[in-house]
Amino acid sequence: MQGFSDDGAGVGVDLAQLQSTMHTIEVACTSIQMHINPTAAEATILSLSQSPQPYKACQFILVACDHSVNALSVSNTVEENSQVANARFQAAAAIRDAAIREWGFLSTEDRRSLICFCLCFVMQHASSPEGYVQAKVSSVAAQLMKRGWLDFTAAEKETFFYQVNQALLGAHGVDVQLIGVNFLESLVSEFSPSTSSAMGLPREFHEQSRTSLELNYLKPLLVFLIQTFYCWARDAALSITYKIIESDAAVPEVKVYTAAVRLMLQILNWEFQHETNSTKAGINVFSAGVRHDSASSNRSECVLVQPGPSWCDVLISSGHVGSLLGLYAALRQKFSLEGYWLNCPIAVSTRKLIVQFCSLTGTIFPSDNGKMQENHLLQLLSGILQWIDPPDAVSKAIEEGKSASEMLDGCRALLSIATVTTPFVFDQLLKAIRPFGTLTLLSTLMCEVVKVLMTNNTDEETWSWEARDILLDTWTVLLVPMDGNGGDALLPPEGKHAAANLFAMIIESELKVATASVANDDGDSDCLQASISAMDERLSSYALIARAAIDVTIPLLTRLFSERFARLHQGRGIIDRRGINDPTETLEELYSLLLITGHVLADEGEGETPLVSPLVLNYPVSLSSSGKVPMIFSQKFKVPTAIQTHFVDIVEAEKHPVVVLSGSIIRFAEQSMNPEVRATVFSPRLMEAVIWFLARWSHTYLMPLEESNLHLSHDYEHQHQSIHSRKALLSFFGEHNQGQIVLNIIVHISMMTLMSYPGEKDLQDSWRDLANAFTNEKVLFLLSSANQRSLAQTLVLSASGLRNSETPNQYVRGLMLHMTTYLVELSNKNDLKSVAQRPDIIMLVSCLLERLRGAASAAEPRTQRAIYEMGFSVMNPVLLLLEVYKHESAVIYLLLKFIVDWVDGQISYLEAQETASVIDFGMRLLQLYSSHHIGKISLSLSSTLLSEAETEKYRDLRALLQLLSSLCSKDLVDFSSDSVEVPGPNISQVVYFGLHIVTPLISLELLKYPKLCHDYFSLLSHILEVYPETLAQLNSEAFAHILGTMDYGLHH
Repeated sequence: MQGFSDDGAGVGVDLAQLQSTMHTIEVACTSIQMHINPTAAEATILSLSQSPQPYKACQFILVACDHSVNALSVSNTVEENSQVANARFQAAAAIRDAAIREWGFLSTEDRRSLICFCLCFVMQHASSPEGYVQAKVSSVAAQLMKRGWLDFTAAEKETFFYQVNQALLGAHGVDVQLIGVNFLESLVSEFSPSTSSAMGLPREFHEQSRTSLELNYLKPLLVFLIQTFYCWARDAALSITYKIIESDAAVPEVKVYTAAVRLMLQILNWEFQHETNSTKAGINVFSAGVRHDSASSNRSECVLVQPGPSWCDVLISSGHVGSLLGLYAALRQKFSLEGYWLNCPIAVSTRKLIVQFCSLTGTIFPSDNGKMQENHLLQLLSGILQWIDPPDAVSKAIEEGKSASEMLDGCRALLSIATVTTPFVFDQLLKAIRPFGTLTLLSTLMCEVVKVLMTNNTDEETWSWEARDILLDTWTVLLVPMDGNGGDALLPPEGKHAAANLFAMIIESELKVATASVANDDGDSDCLQASISAMDERLSSYALIARAAIDVTIPLLTRLFSERFARLHQGRGIIDRRGINDPTETLEELYSLLLITGHVLADEGEGETPLVSPLVLNYPVSLSSSGKVPMIFSQKFKVPTAIQTHFVDIVEAEKHPVVVLSGSIIRFAEQSMNPEVRATVFSPRLMEAVIWFLARWSHTYLMPLEESNLHLSHDYEHQHQSIHSRKALLSFFGEHNQGQIVLNIIVHISMMTLMSYPGEKDLQDSWRDLANAFTNEKVLFLLSSANQRSLAQTLVLSASGLRNSETPNQYVRGLMLHMTTYLVELSNKNDLKSVAQRPDIIMLVSCLLERLRGAASAAEPRTQRAIYEMGFSVMNPVLLLLEVYKHESAVIYLLLKFIVDWVDGQISYLEAQETASVIDFGMRLLQLYSSHHIGKISLSLSSTLLSEAETEKYRDLRALLQLLSSLCSKDLVDFSSDSVEVPGPNISQVVYFGLHIVTPLISLELLKYPKLCHDYFSLLSHILEVYPETLAQLNSEAFAHILGTMDYGLHH
């Protein structure tokens, strides 16, 4: 196809030719949307971008210009020409590509005119409904402005900024004001290295442009935004009242304010390079107050703001922080009775900016011994305090229905403050206005969160989960030394007391969770691996808190472990709450205590060798004259920066608290050598925890290095008493004391474990009996649903241990044949509708579905064929049962979860014909589901879904989303043997049909639930990437609904 170049600068272009070009591009864009010969359509659009000087043609597509003027000039009358929005989008992209490519050949006037054209277009079409076209043209203006940044004079730059400033002042209306803010956001993004667009230029160009913007324009821009929008927000918010607070982000004033705040946050998050490398001489409390280790980013993100000294007058001295806090406080007071105000865009964006100001650090603060930074943080803390204090009243209000967003932002603010301070300074901040320190508040707040978690024991990730993770990260950044060299930071006395109280509450909570897990039949392990990883992170944080008050927490752990050991020792049985002699709850508590204690007593070091906790070793090290901590041990023990002395008055090793606690656990482990005790107490799971603890403990304490390997610091006399305490602890388990005895015990326990848990002949015989009972006996149907599923999963997984390649499939077929046969026979009954409603049949069908689901989730390559046949054989019965049980939500959920697990495990292995069968089945299932209106949830009902019973009402929606996601994965992961030339089934068809069914059921209220929200947007993201044409083919109602949910996702 011919290009679309202009006839030359200043040469007129025939109107008919321009219209023909526009029509060609419109047809190409429409063809892509309709998926009609997309390759040719893309080539047509590409030829527009690659044509030499296509500017006039592109401008004609964008607007109807006065054709008598120069091709690059801007008409005073600008109206949209093309009626196809995508054509205007592509025209803007073509202007960008051609201008970047031909920049060196364009005259200064041409360059300036292109930028002016783009700016005029977005300003004059500010109210256009095609926001993505406006964003593209604005982005093109920003990119061209950066491309000519080093070429334009200061006066030319000022001309551009003058147009934008006039827009920001609101002289041309709110819509134009929003366009001005969005343009500046695009501009700042282009100058930032992490978000800049590729231009084919050397790195030096980007660095020079960035430096110029940072030094000459960034600070004045922020000042202008602050002065303009703080005053505007205060006046507008207090005058238009409910128009602002109705949580409607579509209100123009709200869009402008939130966009302005987003731009301020973008500027604050700028990677400042200049004036930030100088040191703050003479500052002790804040100079090291920036943590560069990864501890602060385990679960929560905290971005530090580190501009140079020249920013102090703008961000600190100007009083803008006080104005921002005052604005939020005024709005908060005015709308205090409107509970939903906390989630409206103006409130959310203002809080984000306040939290970001808490992260200010570095050379922006003068060398005044930290006074200015302390005053800055105190001012912020004073404003934030009302969000989180008193903790009991705040949590009660949230549990009664108030939004938790403000409280969570308060927790994030505490995390930011903790990241830029030392524990001592952090604690002292609150004492200026309260009788207690910030650490006490932090402890009380987290204790309240832990109480809520104990009360509402649920799998759903509620606000208390998020608050706990943020607050744990806050403790972590306070207690991990700032140099990242290991060890434990110091806390003031009140802070130790706060840490001790918190750890006691944490232990109480963990033991309650352990006890409750005995009766937990849920067993939904969608995120099992993630949960294990999160648990390990939590235990590491718990250990830091415990060591901060180790003189209290070690005796506490000893007492709790001894009490539970004594219960078992007194009869190896406990009368539980049901009146049954069952030690399970106590064993679960011991399991939890073993994990926690193992983390408290030893740090995880490099490789697999744990490190002695410095607070446990009690060796005080003074800073040398160089400011560095001298090494005390060899590589096995790593001395941290901050060490505090504990248990210094204890010189008799057998009375050392660590020895007492270690001895209790070793004596408990030694009981496993008794066959009778081992059979009744030490399950494989508990034994695994015992071995894990002994391995971690022995690497740390068992027969440590001799004293000759110690290198003492200069202040020997001050350390004398602590040395004896430490020596007593390490020598007790040394080679010439109890070390050999303990080593002998551990070796015997290890040998016993290997011999007593072999998994060989006896287990195989028992396994065969269990498999036969599972297949042929009805007694196992008395098990809970979770146990049915787990048992089937375990039995199928065992097939992976069979050597012959065909034997695993034969084993699985024999194992599951009776179940699939029964479902087929049941579905063929003439009186199915009446028989299926009998309680015993409903229970039996539920058990069989749980077993099928368990088998489906255990699919592996060696058993894939048998499990596929299992699912294929019950396709029709599943559809019949879906219709019969349309009013039984529990059975519907089991049917859907079985199909989800089966499709997820099979889809990547299926050949084309098999895939087509599965897709056809999915279409029929979705159609049947839709025809009976299953899953319809009213908005009034969804507001009460916090109740665990009502949570089931939306689980089937999650299952349908997961089903569609699994089907989509076939296009990404395909292990079938089909040739690439063989056309695969049209998966987009079932996706298209599924979207029409599922999306109307997904209300904005339901998207507030994290799991459902994650599944929905994951599917939507995949569809937009792989099947974008599917969305374009949706009917207007479904498409509008999806756009509404995407808008919700972008703003929450």
